[in-house]
Amino acid sequence: MSKIIVIANQKGGVGKTTTAINLSASLALLSYETLLIDMDPQANSTSGFGIKKDEVSANIYNVLIDDKLLEDTILPTEIEWCEIVPSGLDLVGAEVELVNMLARETRLKTGLAKFEKVYDYIIIDCPPSLGLLTVNALTAANSVIIPIQCEYYALEGLGQLWKLIELLKKTLNPNLYLEGVLLTMYDARINLSGQVIEEVKKYFGDKVYNTIIPRNVRLAEAPGFGKPVILHDKHSRGAEAYMNLAKEITNKENEKKDIAKKNG
Repeated sequence: MSKIIVIANQKGGVGKTTTAINLSASLALLSYETLLIDMDPQANSTSGFGIKKDEVSANIYNVLIDDKLLEDTILPTEIEWCEIVPSGLDLVGAEVELVNMLARETRLKTGLAKFEKVYDYIIIDCPPSLGLLTVNALTAANSVIIPIQCEYYALEGLGQLWKLIELLKKTLNPNLYLEGVLLTMYDARINLSGQVIEEVKKYFGDKVYNTIIPRNVRLAEAPGFGKPVILHDKHSRGAEAYMNLAKEITNKENEKKDIAKKNG
């Protein structure tokens, strides 16, 4: 079965898209079949893989609004086992158009139904909001990763996201759980970064990943070249960090599967 992971935080600038792009690329390079779904109208995951959104004939908007088949929107990337469902500017209006549609919260889940065994991992990049696009993503998912930047007010607003997750668990997706909390934009030279790490670990405990994503020039440059950082500079600290994150996630998942087998 595909593991569907949403990258979500209603705050902007915390590294959601950077994580979606580079985690997807790293999983694929570890030989896991991976699909990235760009649910953000800004389409930065799309352009981050070198895809020009205005040249795409169909995107996730057409799946959500026009009932287009998801398979008709999937595009290849430079990485062999990584594919993407692109976004586009028309997704801006999707929040309004979804309001009056039947089963508006489950449109993405319906589109993904036939892909349950096609990919090892499906990663969904969400917009910085808690509207119907994010609700669709969380309703379709198994779990959620929350990126948190190592800066002032790191935990600000997370209560709203947590309330949404708890609400969806009670209503539309009872099996949804927190996959992990990812600390991003870490700068060892700044004392505040260490304080934020302590605060986040106090709040989320063992759900905080051991891997911490550093502030890194190559990581910041890579989107301008339309590449994941591992293709831009595989020896950079940013590339190594996201590869370590992919290994941490897959090792935990493989451990779960081993335990499940032993328990029959």
